[in-house]
Amino acid sequence: MPNIKSAKKRVRIIEKKTLRNNMIKSGYKTAVKKFEEAIASGNIEEAKVLLSKATKKIDQACTKGVLVKNTAARKKSSLSKKLNAAISA
Repeated sequence: MPNIKSAKKRVRIIEKKTLRNNMIKSGYKTAVKKFEEAIASGNIEEAKVLLSKATKKIDQACTKGVLVKNTAARKKSSLSKKLNAAISA
């Protein structure tokens, strides 16, 4: 544990930021899981709606700095490919 006052403050700030980042990360992961469940069950119409929600959550995570821009783009692309594959199948 830190002894210096400023270091103690930094620990508190990092804890708050970690909680915030985990909340954002959990939100986009949940959105992705719901989308993938809809795809697995064959519900294409619901999957289309959930894709837009998952994309929004991924973009928010990217904006907040939880995800890197290229990682966010890769995840969105992967989800779109899954939806297109389900539609064509």
